[in-house]
Amino acid sequence: MEKRAIPIVSIVGTSKTGKTTLIERLIPVLKKKGIDVAVIKHHHLDFEADVPGKDTDRFKKAGAKTTVISSPVKVAVVSSVKKELKPHEIIERYIDGVGLIIMEGYKKERIPKIEVFRHKKGTTPVCMEDDLLAGIVTDVSFDAHVPVFLMDEVDRIADFIVSKFIREL
Repeated sequence: MEKRAIPIVSIVGTSKTGKTTLIERLIPVLKKKGIDVAVIKHHHLDFEADVPGKDTDRFKKAGAKTTVISSPVKVAVVSSVKKELKPHEIIERYIDGVGLIIMEGYKKERIPKIEVFRHKKGTTPVCMEDDLLAGIVTDVSFDAHVPVFLMDEVDRIADFIVSKFIREL
């Protein structure tokens, strides 16, 4: 059986602009609207998810390609890959049962984007010319060809995401 398409929006921007903070603030607002959210964070370097010395870390260091830790309330998978997985591959393998996927990063992928832009960090948003740029979240209001939101307008941003990307509630 084919999985239904889950709406996706990527929160993008340069380093230290507030992408993680925005996502962290959006999740509870979206949950109050009845939307279960999955988040995929892109990291451009290697990372460690296992706690050094704990069982899953020990299994990975012993040579396991994949380790899974499971409890009555959550499951986590750490798997070595030969090449970076594309977003659709991650979604197909690991995500189901949610109403929205928020990605952090992936600014070069063909995914709808909302850019977090701070005027101190640049003169223009990096994705301004991307035809999939859907909105901008910023610290100073300005005119753009897409909707512009201020950093603290989390409810308005959530409403925009729902109206633009989620077809049914």
